[in-house]
Amino acid sequence: MFVRTQTNGSRTYLLIVDNEWVDGKVKQRVLLRLGRLDELLSSGKLDALVQSLGRFSEKLAILGAHARGESVAARSARIGPALIFQRLWEACSVDKVLTALLKDRRFEFSVERAVFLTVLHRLFAPGSDRAAEKWKDDYTIAGAGELSLQHLYRAMAWLGEVLPKDQQTGATPFVPRTNKDLIEEALFARRQDLFSGLDLVFFDTTSIYFHGEGGDAIGQRGHSKDHRPELKQMVVGMVLDQNGNPVCSELWPGNTADVKSLVPIVERLKTRFGIQSVCIVADRGMISAATLEEVEKRQWKYILGVRMRSSNEAKAVVARAGRYAEVHPKSDDRDDPSPLKVKEVWVEDTRRYVVCVNEDQATKDRFDREAVLTSLRKALGQGDKSLVGNKGYRKYLRSGGKQFAVNEDKIAEEARYDGKWVLTTNTDLPAKDVALKYKQLWMVEDVFRSMKSLLDTRPIYHKCDETIRGHVFCSFLALLLRRELEQRLGRKEWKLEWADVIRDLDNLVEMEVAIGGKGYVFRGQAAGVAGKVFQACSVALPPTLRPCSPCSPAGKT
Repeated sequence: MFVRTQTNGSRTYLLIVDNEWVDGKVKQRVLLRLGRLDELLSSGKLDALVQSLGRFSEKLAILGAHARGESVAARSARIGPALIFQRLWEACSVDKVLTALLKDRRFEFSVERAVFLTVLHRLFAPGSDRAAEKWKDDYTIAGAGELSLQHLYRAMAWLGEVLPKDQQTGATPFVPRTNKDLIEEALFARRQDLFSGLDLVFFDTTSIYFHGEGGDAIGQRGHSKDHRPELKQMVVGMVLDQNGNPVCSELWPGNTADVKSLVPIVERLKTRFGIQSVCIVADRGMISAATLEEVEKRQWKYILGVRMRSSNEAKAVVARAGRYAEVHPKSDDRDDPSPLKVKEVWVEDTRRYVVCVNEDQATKDRFDREAVLTSLRKALGQGDKSLVGNKGYRKYLRSGGKQFAVNEDKIAEEARYDGKWVLTTNTDLPAKDVALKYKQLWMVEDVFRSMKSLLDTRPIYHKCDETIRGHVFCSFLALLLRRELEQRLGRKEWKLEWADVIRDLDNLVEMEVAIGGKGYVFRGQAAGVAGKVFQACSVALPPTLRPCSPCSPAGKT
């Protein structure tokens, strides 16, 4: 039963109608004609009727009282983050895995809830565990209300706790096996159908520096990607599959070079996850000549980016004549793949290269270079002092006589590389597949860049390696949940900005109020993209209004 209008000529009437099923079809039946709409509005009868009907609807009566300021607010809390990510936490089986591993441990608090709180905090407000302990007070998170800072510290220590000696099979010289390894392996086993083709792995690293001591042994001085060589740091490695799904994470002292970590990590992967064959996809900067020799000795397959400008062989490969095969044509549709052409080149019939070209990137490279050269020529007219400190000018300058000049030969050389990149591989994949597999590395690196924001864990107050490992491992779990959400949105073909997802979920609020001695909970509107996120995760929004036990004003709104 509902109200509708009916227009006859210039007059509109208000009707109360009902739907009924007649001969297999829905037909409307007029129950009552209320009169002309303009007369009902001008006389005030419509308002009186609505108010009279409202007396028989508790919900409308309560909302009206709240709107008139007759309610007393007792408490408000943000509910969106926990509602969505609790569902994903369970869908990924993280709760079950943690519970199973903790069944013989007698903690007086819920470690699983402490880990979930830390992960949720990492997703919405990356920072220290001290911040997480205070942050939770503004949120409704089941089972987290009684958790204190010491509980979070102890949960982190359990995650990073080193396993007994008889469980150290597969450990590397710089990475012992810990509880977090058992969690990763159990999650992998539960989701094995998703990872059944784990023969292609992507490996990338980042570093996190410490302002304090940096743990017992994990904080060491090494090559700083943050350009803070005076501070101790640790290195975080992440292994992902070809779809960007996190497989496992690693953490080692900051003085361990990337190129030294690859072979031990891959060996460890084969042991931990039963990988029969492996194809490593990585930038050449990850692999030294000695590491590549070890990879080939083990007969592992690889697809590696080549440093075109620093290798004479790579320069010759780029200059080699030959016809390119089109993989993706140039398109004006932004949703289409980037244009791509490939050319296969063999050197001495033993070393295989694939030269790739992106015409759009070539155009961008040319325009960027021309912008730099225009600025450089202008600066040259102002004297050599105007060149000091500008790194962009250096590659295009040559010194001749008493002053600098533009190096035309360097400009011509750089033009040969516009839009190109070179790969080397020992696989027998077609050239186009080699290029596409390598492009997946860029997708994975994009995932890793998002993970780096999740790793924005400074300041790190932990002083022990165990708690530091656990603290950083929560970023792995956060990335796992984020990827699960992104894939669910992808299945709906919804491309939502992550910042919008976080903001709109964070803005979903519930408020407890007291009206006439009774308690009620109001749920705010699911604004922006929040509604789509709830749909993608098959989570029902709480009712707009529901009764609760009588609440008393707590001074918190």
